[in-house]
Amino acid sequence: RADLTIAGNLFYKLHGEVPQDWQIQMMDTILILYADHEFNASTFAARVTASTLADIYAAVTSACAALKGPLHGGANEQSMRMLDEIKSPDRAEGWLKDQLAKKAKIMGFGHRVYKKGDSRVPVMREIGRDLGKRTGKENWIPICEKLEQTMEREKHLCANVDLYAAPVFTMLEFDPALNTPIFAASRVAGWCAHVVEQHDNNRLIRPLSLYTGPAPRPYGGGSKNGA
Repeated sequence: RADLTIAGNLFYKLHGEVPQDWQIQMMDTILILYADHEFNASTFAARVTASTLADIYAAVTSACAALKGPLHGGANEQSMRMLDEIKSPDRAEGWLKDQLAKKAKIMGFGHRVYKKGDSRVPVMREIGRDLGKRTGKENWIPICEKLEQTMEREKHLCANVDLYAAPVFTMLEFDPALNTPIFAASRVAGWCAHVVEQHDNNRLIRPLSLYTGPAPRPYGGGSKNGA
């Protein structure tokens, strides 16, 4: 629809109804928070593919494939499954300690760049609080906050944006299976910009690897004459 913004049209396509102004504003903020930044896994995949002089469609396909992984774009889907299992704030600390004792992987925590805290978290947390009041589902954000407090105390790990994005998408009534595609819809602008930049000043990206296996040893097979 020509009368809607990109965020408004995305919401409209996913829900089939014209969003209210506050929904458009929230969606716009979410898309900005998930926009491309630095050489995350999907962006790097796009640039590696582009460096072979493959076209933009192939490069974006590579990025989408990388984004599917649960340690990248799929993390918010896993985070929502975790919150569904916990169900209430009073169970969060005990649940998390139990999982940590089992050495389980906890989604929604840690970041390769934001070591001292994800700057996107406070904004997404406030969106979640606002949505909780609007939808009457005010239990999700307190669960996240309790998990966040416990993880910082137990493992010195900060929450990342996926922890709070999971309940935000749920309260906006998006199917959890759409979480990663929405992530992609936000990040595709950055992917395309990276591909254009790579093509404009291209050099094949071909990292070297450092062998750390056994030292060279003589071959024991064959006959003395080398046959």
